[in-house]
Amino acid sequence: MSEIKKLGFGLMRLPVIGGNAENIDLEQVCQMVDLFLDRGFTYFDTAWAYHNGKSEAAVREALVKRHPRESFLLASKLPTFAITSREQVQGMFQQSLERTGAGYFDYYLLHNLNNILYDGIVREFGMFEMMQEWKADGKIRHIGFSFHDEAETLERMLNDHPEVDFIQICVNYLDWEHWSVQARKCYEVIRKHGKQVVVMEAVKGGTLVSLPSDVDALLKEKNPNRSPVDWSLHFGASLDGVIAALRGMSTLEQVEQNTKAMQDFQPLDAGEQAVLAKAAAMMDSGMKYPLTDGEAQKNICPKGIRAAELIQYYNEAIQEVNPAFSSELNYYRLLKARSAPVSTCDKCGKCAGLFPGEDVPGILKEAESFFEKYGFFL
Repeated sequence: MSEIKKLGFGLMRLPVIGGNAENIDLEQVCQMVDLFLDRGFTYFDTAWAYHNGKSEAAVREALVKRHPRESFLLASKLPTFAITSREQVQGMFQQSLERTGAGYFDYYLLHNLNNILYDGIVREFGMFEMMQEWKADGKIRHIGFSFHDEAETLERMLNDHPEVDFIQICVNYLDWEHWSVQARKCYEVIRKHGKQVVVMEAVKGGTLVSLPSDVDALLKEKNPNRSPVDWSLHFGASLDGVIAALRGMSTLEQVEQNTKAMQDFQPLDAGEQAVLAKAAAMMDSGMKYPLTDGEAQKNICPKGIRAAELIQYYNEAIQEVNPAFSSELNYYRLLKARSAPVSTCDKCGKCAGLFPGEDVPGILKEAESFFEKYGFFL
């Protein structure tokens, strides 16, 4: 197979019939898969959990049964967050192989790793060791994991597991310097270890599809022929060591647009990178609760409430088109584990400098209530 074109087909939001996530419109998916391959793109990304297990079955029908196995690359993921026994690890992996009928996975990932899962069931059940066995048996070609945590945790995991070939992380120009996602820091850790990268959240859950008018005008001034989605995909794909920038696609039109944008891909130049940095700064300037030097006040609370981080995570989450599905929700569980609860606040006033003139304890309650309502795996 020739060099991979740097657009990946994410199979987590496939078209469905009647609003039922398990009733996938297979006829349309076949058309989408065919167009993707016809345009020279080859990387497909699914998971045991997508569409309640039906995504992998759709892969079998639309891709595996209809195209030569050597004509595409297939990635799938083990749902670490749903596993409660060692037996399930082997069973779910085998189930994915059977659902897809692929024979082997080109890329296989532990899904949604963070320090809690890594220091718990991942180590307890020997998941990395099992993946090495599957690789030795020819059932997978490349070992990896998707990651939602701080760069420090990622460094520790890669020190522990040099056998890993690639890591899937959130990368987009808005999250590049954000506190929660730490896209740049995580990317730099991965490349320091000489590993490859798969980009997810390239358009940040749709947030970077429909931009504020001033940001949209800035990008159009630089290149009137490039859409906001094109800019986002190009940002991730331009980074050294990136295998593919994933885009979850739900319609044939989206496949058409995304493959056209990436057909003759050229990395962004320095001027284009600078424009995206400016665009991110413009979007961040409209955050609901802009902090004053939050980094210096991360540990300002004598009770141990991570006030600056909680407010900033909240700012980042509610930037999104649908905050209830924001990527920051993945990170709140980790923040909660290292922070005292907001209920311990005694209104001592130490955090007043975070947002002068405002009720900071009230903002903290607002932020905590949001994350407690929508957060994952709390």
